[in-house]
Amino acid sequence: MAKLTIGYKIWLKRGGTELIGPGGIALLKAIAREGSLKSAAESLGMSYVFAWRYLRKLEKRLGKPIVETRRGGERRGATTLTVYGLKLLEIYEKAWTEFEKLSRELKFEI
Repeated sequence: MAKLTIGYKIWLKRGGTELIGPGGIALLKAIAREGSLKSAAESLGMSYVFAWRYLRKLEKRLGKPIVETRRGGERRGATTLTVYGLKLLEIYEKAWTEFEKLSRELKFEI
């Protein structure tokens, strides 16, 4: 008998529209960790422009800002998550934890 496990990806959705998934969450976590959009993007191997455009599109879909940016050039600028951005992370992490727990409890053999 072969053991089967469950694989999954989690997306937060609203009205059937996918808002944010693993890649977007990774970007938000990197911003929280790095305090800089440029550093966050680099740590994930993506361009600053791609990350910036992704965040703008996400904020437009959500209708709320998820990051705050302070301009200032080299070492003086900063990007932080808003309360709403932090809440998105919290919701996603809670969903991830519950799915992880469920996937460990389910055991299948074929």
